[in-house]
Formats: sequence, structure tokens, C-alpha cells
Amino acid sequence: GKSYPADAYEYPVGNDRRFLFTVRDPMGVIVAIGPFNFPLNLLCHKVAPALAAGNPVVAKPTSSAPFTALRLAQHLQASGIPPGVFNVVIGPGGAIGGALVEHPRTRLVTFTGSTEVGKQLAEAAGRHAKRVILELGGLDPFIVLDDAALDVAVAAAARGAFGYSGQVCTASKRFLVQEAVADRFGTALAARAQGLRLGPASEETTELGPLIDRAAVDRVERMVEDARRRGATVLTGGRRSNAFPGGNFFEATVLDFLPEGAEVVRQEPFGPIAPILRFEKIEDAVRIANATPYGLQASVYTRDLARAFRVAKRIRAGSVHLNDPTNLRWDALPFGGVKESGLGREGIRDAMLEMTEVKLISVNYADG
Repeated sequence: GKSYPADAYEYPVGNDRRFLFTVRDPMGVIVAIGPFNFPLNLLCHKVAPALAAGNPVVAKPTSSAPFTALRLAQHLQASGIPPGVFNVVIGPGGAIGGALVEHPRTRLVTFTGSTEVGKQLAEAAGRHAKRVILELGGLDPFIVLDDAALDVAVAAAARGAFGYSGQVCTASKRFLVQEAVADRFGTALAARAQGLRLGPASEETTELGPLIDRAAVDRVERMVEDARRRGATVLTGGRRSNAFPGGNFFEATVLDFLPEGAEVVRQEPFGPIAPILRFEKIEDAVRIANATPYGLQASVYTRDLARAFRVAKRIRAGSVHLNDPTNLRWDALPFGGVKESGLGREGIRDAMLEMTEVKLISVNYADG
């Protein structure tokens, strides 16, 4: 593959004069494993920088949504991409994904999915000194301080919690609301949740679609019941929807007075749930926000930017959005998490750096 110039240096080494520069070389075969929720977008986040950096790609789409990757392959083939540069393998993730990671020609694995599977892939890759880029789960906190513009915060909270039925790693999953405004925030968010139009994802008027499968509905239902048993108040929702028999629908749900030990604030629900955790002091909000193994995205709503920056600096997350929801991402900018939310960064430039090897070249141009 083609090398790309990186940085240049000039300084004396001993009595010689040398010019030193670095280039970035393609790594080799990159395995791209994608999720069900955005089968084209998230796959392209992996494939585009890999190809741009000169690497061939083997894509392994999720078994829940495999056909988008095949269509992408058809378009790339029609564009004239050489045979063997982009490849798609379909089948059970455990067997095929494991074989792709173990294959001796694989140099890097880029994966979006659960933290559990990401850890398994990282362990397998580590045995062979292969790199990984992992974009994993999150328990993204949405912090509302007492001076926030509540109408703005509530509108963003509804998008963050219920957009795509909550099936997004960057969805807002824990709503940390200062006690002085918690009642108004909860009431307003519940009203928005009640007004969402439930329906099939194929209908343009649908505002809350189905979950991916029955197991996902069971998981969300179990989390709501656990919260109820622990004393949480269900402001709205909390049930499966029977509006579409045979469908995997769950009502948009707002929970208040959540104890910190509830399952829904310890594990990623991946469903349309907005759990509210009340706090008195900003220090409590920071502590609760960081009291999780995850660290993907976070939001802080306040009119006081000095307070916002102080909170943002103390939150352990890959991105912190001030007066914006957690489910934001810009293709050209770095994206990824800390702690168990991931390793490495996506984003065109950052991914290309991850997917290339740095080589130092020195030139001795001393006279004689």
C-alpha cells in the first residue's frame, strides 16, 4: 500500500547532520464488526478510513441486520474497487468473529457493540499483539442544574432517551436533575413521552419504533420492574405496548426517585427509558455520573458556562456536551469512550491514525 508523509524533524545527532521524517504505512487486513442499530452508518465509520489509509477490509455485520453490508459491497464493486479489497462475511458472531480475529493476516479489529463482546475480542486480539478499536456501551449521564433552561433541557432529554427507542450507545440513560427543578423536569418529560406516536419504523409518522427483538423487550421490562421494587415512581409508561400485536414495542417510560442501586442505572437498558436521579449538590452529580464502569458521552445543562466547564472537566467520558444532548457525533471529529466504553478513537482522521503504522526514516546529508 501507499505510504503517507507525517512529520519531519531536523536536529544534530552527534557530529552528523541528519534529516528525519516519518511516514504512515497501511497496517494490512482490518476486520470491521458492526452492530444492528446503524448497520450502514457505523460500518462506514470503519470501512471509509480503512480503505482511505490503504488497508483491505473484511466486514462482519451483525446477524440481526446483515443485508446492508452486502448492499454496500455491491456499490463499492460497481464503483470499480479492486476485487478482494472489501469483503463481507455473514454468519454467527461467535464463530466467525472469533475466526477473523485469530486469522494471521488480520492486523486490526474495529468493533462496535456490547462491552462484554468487546472484552472478548480484545483478549483474543491481545494474544496475537493485534490492535483493536472498540466502541462499546455507555450509561451516558444527562445532568440538569437548577439554572438550566428547562424547556430546552426537556426537549433534548426526550430526543436523547427516546430517539431510536433508546437503542443507541450514546442515548441519554441517566438523568441527573438538581432537586430544585426535578419535579418540573419530570412532569414535562413525562408529558413529552406520552405524546410520542408509537408505530412501525417504516412509517414516516412514527416517533417511537420497536425494539430489535423480544429479548430486548424482556430486558427493558425486567429493569422497570426492578426499579419499581426498589421504590421508584413510574411517571409514565413502564409496560409493553399491545398496540401492534406480535411487535416488540415498549412504551416510552419515565422513572423518578431512582435509587442508585437500581439495575436500570447500573446496566445499559438499550430501550426507551428515562430514569431520573435527584441530587442536591453539584459534587453529588459528578460522583453519580462517574459511579459506573462506563464513560462514553455526557451532557450538562446550565446557563452558567463557568459551572458547565467545571463539571465537564470532572466527568470521565470521551465527550461532554454542554447544553446539547448526549447523542451527538460529528464524522470528522474524534469519537470514543473511556473506561469500559472503549479503546481508541473513530472519526476519519483519528481512525486513519489508528489504522496505520508509523515509520521513521533518517537521511544523513553530512559533507563527505
